Amino acid sequence: MAKVIAILAEGFEEIEAVTFIDLLRRADIKCTLLGLSSVNVTGAHGITIAAEQLLSSFNDTYDGIILPGGGPGTENLCNSELVIEKIQDAFKGGLLCAAVCAAPAVLGKAGILKGKRVTCYPGIEPRLEGALVNDLAVVRDGTIITSRGVGTSISFALEIISFLLDRSTAEKIAEQILYKQ
Repeated sequence: MAKVIAILAEGFEEIEAVTFIDLLRRADIKCTLLGLSSVNVTGAHGITIAAEQLLSSFNDTYDGIILPGGGPGTENLCNSELVIEKIQDAFKGGLLCAAVCAAPAVLGKAGILKGKRVTCYPGIEPRLEGALVNDLAVVRDGTIITSRGVGTSISFALEIISFLLDRSTAEKIAEQILYKQ
């Protein structure tokens, strides 16, 4: 079974997080929710989600890291040395590093985007440290998957499913939720 971690920081974008968590779980991908500073994490729009544990106490193996955006959440992720270290280690290990909306800035701060094709929420581009930025909904370059925002969340989740499992599973999930790509 494929396993990923989703790191939730105060001020994360709720729709982005819940969308990929839900769709990955529908595809039987284990998606463990890790709180950055608390187990109960409140998003940018006042919705609180209970993480399974704190990032600092997580010691299991995983196949990738997924970061939801949201302005305050992204800043909290960027300011965490532990998050930056986890991303760098995942990238060096050939694991998935996925981020949506403003969160590709965290990948930029980790120094893993140089020469990589990426996308992000408009205005975040200067924080992407040497990336080749475009305005596509979702971009996959090697083990890095990025997406633009709330409106691209389903496509983002389906691309992660395709990466971790296969395209046919992603298409099956899209069909189940009546999503036309």
